Amino acid sequence: MRKNIYFIDDDVRAGELFQRFATDAGYKVSVFQSPEKALDAFAADVVDLVITDLKMPGLSGTELLAEIRKQDSEIPVIIITGFSTVEHAIEALRLGATDFLKKPYDVEELLLQIDRVLESRALKTENKQLKNELARARGDAKMIGETPGMLALKELIHKVADIRCNVIIYGESGTGKELVARGLHEQGQYAEQPFIVIDCGALTDTLLESELFGHEKGAFTGADQQRIGLLESASGGTVFLDEICNISDAMQTKLLRVVQEQQITRVGGVKAIDIDVRFITATNRDIEAMIAAGEFRHDLYHRLNVVRIDVPPLRERREDIPLLVQHFIQQFNQRYGRKVSGFTSEAMEQLMTYDWPGNVRELQNLIERHVALADEAVMPLQSALMAPTSQVCSTTSIDHDNPDLRTLEQRYIEKTLQRFNGSREKTAKALGMNKSTLWRKLQQYGQQ
Repeated sequence: MRKNIYFIDDDVRAGELFQRFATDAGYKVSVFQSPEKALDAFAADVVDLVITDLKMPGLSGTELLAEIRKQDSEIPVIIITGFSTVEHAIEALRLGATDFLKKPYDVEELLLQIDRVLESRALKTENKQLKNELARARGDAKMIGETPGMLALKELIHKVADIRCNVIIYGESGTGKELVARGLHEQGQYAEQPFIVIDCGALTDTLLESELFGHEKGAFTGADQQRIGLLESASGGTVFLDEICNISDAMQTKLLRVVQEQQITRVGGVKAIDIDVRFITATNRDIEAMIAAGEFRHDLYHRLNVVRIDVPPLRERREDIPLLVQHFIQQFNQRYGRKVSGFTSEAMEQLMTYDWPGNVRELQNLIERHVALADEAVMPLQSALMAPTSQVCSTTSIDHDNPDLRTLEQRYIEKTLQRFNGSREKTAKALGMNKSTLWRKLQQYGQQ
C-alpha cells in the first residue's frame, strides 16, 4: 500500500511540483493550501507523513503541528521554513516536529528525507510491536494456567491492553485481580507510563482524597507543603483502584467527576488540573446488587465498566493447580535456597480436591510455608486441608437458609475466624484480604 503524505503550503506552485515528483516516486499525495482544511481532512484520514510550510495565512506551521499532535503523537511531521535561523528549527523540533528543511530546497533532496523519515518510523513501529509481543509473552508467563477460562482471560487482556478504556475486574479475593490489571497496563502501548495501585479499602475518606488528589500547602493542619496526588502523578498511565466498592458515597461523587472530566482539584486548591488516566478497578462484591440497594452510584459504575473482566476462582480451574504448584515451588526454592521438587502423590491429591477459599493467594502461602520448612525434596502436607466444600453437608452450613450475598459473606468470615481460634491475621490470610478490610467488616458485624 502506498504511503499517504499530506503537503501543506499556500504556494500553489510548490504543491504542484511536490505532487508530481512524489507521485512518480510511488507516494499518494494530498496537497492543501489551507492548514485548516488539511486539519479537517487529517481527522478522518489515515496519514503516514505530514509536510508543512512554517509561514502561512491562518494557522502557522507550528500551530498546525500542535493541533496534529493532539490527534496523533507519533506521526512524523517535516517543517519547511524560509527562515534559516537555528531558533526556528529548534522551536519546531521542540514542539514535536520530526525534522525540518530550509527553503529553497531541492525536491529530490526532500524525497530522500521522506524516505529516511518513513524508514525510521517503520523501524520504530517494528520495535514497538516486538516490545509488545515480549511484554505479552512475559505477561502470559506471569499468569499461570492453560484451562479454557485462563486462555480466554489472557486473550481478553491482549485484546483490551492497547485500548485506552476503563476496565472493571471481578473476582474473589486472592484470584489475582491486580495481576490482571498489571497485565493490561504492561502489555499495552502505555507500558512505560506510570502504573499506580490504590487500595480503596485501606484508607479513610480524608486520607483517600488527599492520596488521590493531593493537597495545597495549608489545606489542613500538618499540610506544610504542597503535595502532588497519585492521580496527577499517574497522568499518561494507569491507576488501579482495588476494592472500589469500599469507597463512600461522597468519594464516589468526587471520583465520578474525575473519571468524566479527566480533571482533578487538589485539596485546598481552586485550580482544575488536567490529567490523562486510564482507570482499572477491581471488586469481589456484587456491584449490581449494591446499585439496586442504593449503595453504589450507577453513573460511576457505567463510567468504570466499559469492559468487564471476570477472573475465575481456583476451584473452577483445578487443572491449573499442578502448574501453579511447580511455579511457586521454583519461586520459593530460589528465595530460600531450597531444592524441593514437589509434593507427594497423596499431598497433590489433597491439593487438587481442596476448594481453596483464598484462591491462588492461599495456595501460594501454603507452598511458601512448606518450602521454607521442607526437610526433604518431596514434601508431604504438614497438616490436613479442610474437606472440599462440595463434600460438606450439614443443616448448619452457612447457606442452609438461602441467605443473601452479604449475609453469606458474614457467615463465611465468622466461620473462618472460628477455624483460626479468633486470629484475625490468619483469617485475613486464609480469606485473601488485608487485615484492615477484615477489621472493618468485623466492625460492621458488631465485633470490636
